[in-house]
Amino acid sequence: MNIVSSIIILLTAYVAVFLEARLGGVRDWLGAQIDLLPALVVYASLTKGVATLALLAVLGGLWFDSLSANPTGVTVLPLFLIGLAIFRTRHLILREQTYAQFIIGMSACAAAPLGTLLLLLLLGETPLIGPGSLWQWLVMSVGGGALCPVVFRVFDRVHRAFDYQPLAETTFRPDREIKRGRS
Repeated sequence: MNIVSSIIILLTAYVAVFLEARLGGVRDWLGAQIDLLPALVVYASLTKGVATLALLAVLGGLWFDSLSANPTGVTVLPLFLIGLAIFRTRHLILREQTYAQFIIGMSACAAAPLGTLLLLLLLGETPLIGPGSLWQWLVMSVGGGALCPVVFRVFDRVHRAFDYQPLAETTFRPDREIKRGRS
């Protein structure tokens, strides 16, 4: 695991959380904010180790909670559990398929707010739930699922740029002639 690509994932999470809180264009246009953190968790759990996944869930969740009305730390557990579930079954997932990236991203983006809502209800908080909540949840799920393949494309380029790419060398040279028998 290269530390540079993990740091870039964490920096992207920081910038994404800041831009989600600062820019309201998408939120005003659709009536819901698309969250990029679950898509980043999907990418980290399919390509990186548990350490990067845990750092992303903890730091991303704390950054998200510090700029929202959530109690501090309530988003960390759902993000980590989603990432851990994907990490444990990543050998079964077709990581390179755009359709699989969309479905997994959409599922993660749908599960993260539900997990946060469940934790808020268990903590005795009274979150604002109304008739528009289903629309917001749907927009967040589909929008995050659509952004997940974009995250994979961007970070695959970052991976190729910063991570060590092994060179497959063989002892056979294609331009060498092999003579057999007596010379």
